[in-house]
Amino acid sequence: MPKFTWEATNRAGEVKRGSFEAADEAAVANRLRADNLTPKKIKKAARDIQIVIGSGVSPKELQIFTRQLATMIDAGLPLVQCMEILASQTENKIFAGILYQVKASVEQGATFSDALRKHPKVFDELYVNLVAAGEVGGILDTILNRLATYIEKAVKLKAQLKSAMVYPSAILVVAIGVIAVMLGKVIPTFEDMYKEFPNAKLPGPTKFVIDLSDAFISNWYIFFGGVIGFAILLSLGLKTDRGRDILDRVLLNIPVLGPVLRKIVVARFTRTLGTLLSSGVPILDALDICAKTSGNRVVQRGILHARAKISEGQDMAGPLGETKVFPAMVTQMIGVGEQTGAMDQMLQKIADFYEDEVDTAVAAMTSLIEPIMMAFLGIVVGGLIVAMYLPVFELAGNIEA
Repeated sequence: MPKFTWEATNRAGEVKRGSFEAADEAAVANRLRADNLTPKKIKKAARDIQIVIGSGVSPKELQIFTRQLATMIDAGLPLVQCMEILASQTENKIFAGILYQVKASVEQGATFSDALRKHPKVFDELYVNLVAAGEVGGILDTILNRLATYIEKAVKLKAQLKSAMVYPSAILVVAIGVIAVMLGKVIPTFEDMYKEFPNAKLPGPTKFVIDLSDAFISNWYIFFGGVIGFAILLSLGLKTDRGRDILDRVLLNIPVLGPVLRKIVVARFTRTLGTLLSSGVPILDALDICAKTSGNRVVQRGILHARAKISEGQDMAGPLGETKVFPAMVTQMIGVGEQTGAMDQMLQKIADFYEDEVDTAVAAMTSLIEPIMMAFLGIVVGGLIVAMYLPVFELAGNIEA
C-alpha cells in the first residue's frame, strides 16, 4: 500500500503534518476528516525499497493479529476500527500495509472475507473460508479464536517437522566438511611424511586413501560442482509434479522418519478438518481445503479421492481407509464420529492424540538417529585415520622384530 504525507489544520486552525499508508488520496482525506482535521495538502511519499521473502508475514504475527482481532470484536469494537488499531500498532510494515488495504476494502463495502481474499499469500484459503463462515453465522469472534488456536498448533507441528529433519541434515553436513578437511589438509601431511621412506611399502587402504586425497585436491571443483549440480537438479526435479510425487511417497515410507511424518500428516489433516467442520464449512469444501493444505501430494490425492466418494453418497471412513495413508484407528474413529454426529469433536480428539504422538515420536527418532549418525561419522573419519596410521603400525612392528 502506498504511503502519503499530509498537511491539515485542526478546529483551532493549527497546522498538523504527518504520514501514513492508505489505498489512495481519498482514503487519506477521509481518515483526516474522521480525526476532525481539514486536509490542505496530500502527496504520495517516495516508495521505500523492500525485499520481501514469501508473504513477509510470519505465522506468529498472523496468530497474534487473529487473537487480538477476536478479543476486540468480542468487546464490541467495529471491524474497521479494529483494523485501524491493529495496523497502526504492528511493527511489520508489510503486514501493516496489508491491513490498511483490508480496512480500505471493508470501508468501500466489501465483506471482511472478500477483503482478506485479495491477499492469498498472507490469508490462505482456510483462513478466508473460516472467516466467511464466521460472518454468515454471526460468530466471527469465535471463529477467529479457533483460527488463532489452529495457527498455534500448526506452527508447533511445523517446528517439530523441522527438528526432525535438521539434526540428521546437520550431522551429514558436518561429516562432509570433516572428510573434505581430512582429504585436503590432513592426509597430504601423512603423504609427505611417507615420501621420506621411498622403500617403504604402503598397505592397500593407505594407498587408496592417498589416491583419493590426490584426486580430491586435483579435482576439488568437480567434487563441489557435482554436489551443487546434484542439489540444483534435485531442486528442479521437485518443482515437477512427478518429482514431488516421488519425494512425498519416499518420505512417507522411509524408515524412522516416515512414521513421524505420517503422524504429522494425520494431526494436520484432522485438526484442519475438525476446525472447518466445527465452524460450519460444508464437508466437500472442507475436504477440498484440507487437500490443498496437506503439504504432501500422496495425502492430497487420498483426500480428493475420499471427497469424490463422499460426493457420490458414500461415507468418509471407507474411502480414507482405501488410501492406505491414514491408520486404521483414525478411520475407525472417524466412522464412529459419522455415526454419532460428532465428527468435529472426534477429529479434534484424534488431532490432540496425534500431536502428543508426534512429540514422543520426534524425541524417539532423535535419540535413535543420534547414535546412528555419530557411528557413521566415527566409522568414516576413523577409517581414514586408521588407514593413514597403518604404515606407522607396520614400521613399529618391524623395529620390534
